Amino acid sequence: MKINFFTLILIILTIFFSCEKQTINNSSTNTDLIFSTDTITFDTVFTSIGSITKTLTIYNKNNFDLLTNISIKGYSAAHFRMNIDGIAGNNQSNIEIPANDSIFIFLEVTINPNSSNTPYILTDSLIFTTGTKKQSVNLIAWGQNAHFHTANTYEDIINGNDTTRFYYHLIDCTIPWTNDKPHVIYGYAIVNPGQTLTINQGCNIHLHKNSGIIVGNPFSIESGGTIKVNGTLGNEVTFQGDRLDTWYNEIPGQWDKIWLIPGSFDNEINYAIIKNGNIGIHADTVFNNNPTVEINNTIIDNMSGIGILGQGANINVNNTLISRCGQYTVACNIGGIYNFTHCTFANYWDYSNRKTPSILLNNFYEGANGNIYVRDLQEVNFTNCIIQGSLSTELSFQENELGMFNYKFDHCMIKIDPNQNTNNTSYINSIINQEVKFNDPYGNDFHLTQSSPAINTGKPNISTHPALNNDLEGNIREISSPDIGVYEYQN
Repeated sequence: MKINFFTLILIILTIFFSCEKQTINNSSTNTDLIFSTDTITFDTVFTSIGSITKTLTIYNKNNFDLLTNISIKGYSAAHFRMNIDGIAGNNQSNIEIPANDSIFIFLEVTINPNSSNTPYILTDSLIFTTGTKKQSVNLIAWGQNAHFHTANTYEDIINGNDTTRFYYHLIDCTIPWTNDKPHVIYGYAIVNPGQTLTINQGCNIHLHKNSGIIVGNPFSIESGGTIKVNGTLGNEVTFQGDRLDTWYNEIPGQWDKIWLIPGSFDNEINYAIIKNGNIGIHADTVFNNNPTVEINNTIIDNMSGIGILGQGANINVNNTLISRCGQYTVACNIGGIYNFTHCTFANYWDYSNRKTPSILLNNFYEGANGNIYVRDLQEVNFTNCIIQGSLSTELSFQENELGMFNYKFDHCMIKIDPNQNTNNTSYINSIINQEVKFNDPYGNDFHLTQSSPAINTGKPNISTHPALNNDLEGNIREISSPDIGVYEYQN
């Protein structure tokens, strides 16, 4: 059978148009979209602070393209922001979703301040109009008002060829911080020399990225400044990031540090929880004999760098747990005086590959000119402490023989290089390289199990310091046969 040219063209066109995807019109009966979720929830967001970005995926399971109108039109629409394919706007028309394909919508929320001190909720809907079909996805955001401490100026610190710019504001230390609502810090909050910042029990301190507290003014010729953190058991003072969405609960490095600069002294931190920053407490070189800081009944956890960094400082730490640090739980650096009693240093960091041991002892530094400068490590005393972690050794000794390098582990459980000589007066009745037997070290539970060698093997009658009468959870500590570490075993 012969097919003429006209007939052939007609057949080809018929096939082409029969296979072409059709775009929806208002009369179509099957216009349903499918959504990755029916509700977008933003956990507690501080007023005036933007949220994280949430993503909604919209699927077109039909064999034809769809055009849909997308809008946020409710009472709370002004608080939510929508972006589709790089185009921002809460009302967008004729958004094409190809057949058997999908698009992404990116959503954020900012909540305006109000007078409420308690969390409140904003609700709205994301409306999809496709032909004659209307569908919706719920939008929920929890908001909370706060005390905001926002940087209002900046200055530079020049160190050789490096310049560091600090955005900061000076704290009004005449008014103690109270727990009526959270405190949010943008930039660095500075305690001026001669002033004392008092933080009362139960305060929640939230620090933005690259933010921190500086005790003492690095831009002033005067020295001094003090911070008093007055948490209590069950009403601890918490320092953490300002992102409260669930995804951020275990993310380190969300803020910078609490920095006690040279000349700051008589600082006290009682019953605090310090987590998810870069450095928990940075105690820098001092020029007096007063303790730089005393830390009692505190948890420092999940720091991307160091839990406590002392640089020529005078630090006393009692009944304190430091865990999950990307570098050291404690760095006794460039000499100083340090005393740790009934502390647990447990570094089972698994966020990245940790290469440094849990504890660093050091008595020198290399200057910008390449010269070595020695500062005496006058004494470091660990008493009834646990030093454990996931590395083969959790102690690093960096000694320059031109300076003092005095340390002592008294009734401790330590994980140390087996080649290290422990048959001397620096190691007194300590348990070397035995498994502590924590409940769940990688689950961040450092309570002792029934078979732990740390039970009843601590040094008795060690101190009259009130912070040592009970363990971190308030359980009575056996004076004559205490357990090693921060927790007293409970049957």
